[in-house]
Amino acid sequence: MTITHLVTHSGGFHADEVLSSVVLTRLFPHAQVRRSRDRQWISPAADKIIYDVGGDYSAEAQIFDHHQRPNPLREDGQPYSSFGLIWAHYGRDYLTAMEVPTEDVEAIHATFDAKFVLPIDLLDNGAMEPSVAGPLSILTLPSLLGSLKPVFDDTSPTADDDAFFVALGVARGFVEAMVRNLAAKARAQSLVMEAIAKAGTSPILELPMGMPHRSALDKAEADHFLFVVIPRGDDWTLNGIKLSNDTFDQRADLPAAWAGLNGADLEAASGVKGAKFCHNARFIAVANSREAIMEMANLAVAEALS
Repeated sequence: MTITHLVTHSGGFHADEVLSSVVLTRLFPHAQVRRSRDRQWISPAADKIIYDVGGDYSAEAQIFDHHQRPNPLREDGQPYSSFGLIWAHYGRDYLTAMEVPTEDVEAIHATFDAKFVLPIDLLDNGAMEPSVAGPLSILTLPSLLGSLKPVFDDTSPTADDDAFFVALGVARGFVEAMVRNLAAKARAQSLVMEAIAKAGTSPILELPMGMPHRSALDKAEADHFLFVVIPRGDDWTLNGIKLSNDTFDQRADLPAAWAGLNGADLEAASGVKGAKFCHNARFIAVANSREAIMEMANLAVAEALS
């Protein structure tokens, strides 16, 4: 039977049902989102998907609540929110609808679950404190979506629903961007692997364009690379490689004598004609030709290894 209604609870909203709605409204674009706690709406039926309300979890009955006891748990014992349940059952179809290649669906489904869905599940269930984000806690996605709720003295009878649908649009942008980025990383990996093979034992990795490359370096265990060279429009860049995604520390910094210099000053400091710019933090430099940037790369390697 055709799904005609996507049913979640009325009143205030949280990130889990908003994000669940992102997935479900793409898969069932003609279904109406209904926010209600009326028994007639939150009782399972073949033409409804019910989530974050209803007091039951049954994929067969198309009801995905997590507030009941016992609450649904992942295989490792961590709790699901409605978003985790919806992602587990509909996430692969969502990725297919987002035109993710079939061969990448499983890997992206798992990565998105671990990096995006699980934190929402844990926060919603109180299994993780918002304070783990420290001073950035107010900038997490659940906090930002929560900030879209109506203010306390908004007396409009549709205030909660109006705010929910604003939040839905915002959340959709973040989910779709994350999926696009994961799909791009999957596409980039084969290109980076080719570049790694071509570079051999050189400490300089040259890529054909700017692209995600960190995961490919890790996968290839290519620890010998110190810098990455990338064309950028009419210029070329020389980039450091971070030790991990959790730090700004690099395998090697660009020469200290180049830091913060531009144009003729950088040409004089480096001895390279065509050198244009070096960031003061020494993680990127720019030159006007491949020959110039490769000369700078070789100088940077020589200093780093000296």
